[in-house]
Amino acid sequence: MNKINYQPIGIIRSPFKEPKGTPIQPTASVDNEGRVELFPEFTDGLQDLEYFSHIFLIYHFHLSKKAPLKLKPFMDDKEHGIFSIRAPSRPNPIGISIVRIDKIEDNIIYIKDIDILDGTPLLDIKPYVAEFDIRHVTKNGWLRQNVHKLGNTKDDERFIK
Repeated sequence: MNKINYQPIGIIRSPFKEPKGTPIQPTASVDNEGRVELFPEFTDGLQDLEYFSHIFLIYHFHLSKKAPLKLKPFMDDKEHGIFSIRAPSRPNPIGISIVRIDKIEDNIIYIKDIDILDGTPLLDIKPYVAEFDIRHVTKNGWLRQNVHKLGNTKDDERFIK
């Protein structure tokens, strides 16, 4: 298979300047504000985005180290397969977060509920649509007994270079 290359379309700005202490999911970062600075050549792509309340930000974990196929996630003491956890260290270090749109001005999207490091390269934006994206979940794997830890769990730098 051919190599896949992506170029950032913007930069994500947030109050989180280093991994340590950063919330590990947007739902644990309610009301934390940030912004997406889209590169000017992509501004036209923002047309009609203001009619959505939430968006997916797809980004590159630029500080993550290469991941083994098994590692210990933030909310458990046991190793799990990389594809059953949401850690930033991955074979392809791609992150996805659902954030709230506060407002859009020119090429800047002001957002809330951010769990992303300042300076993170943005790869794409997609609108969040409840009718497309909400599913009835019947199994949460190993997280079933650990999900209650979310509000108290912060990044401890275990996945950075």
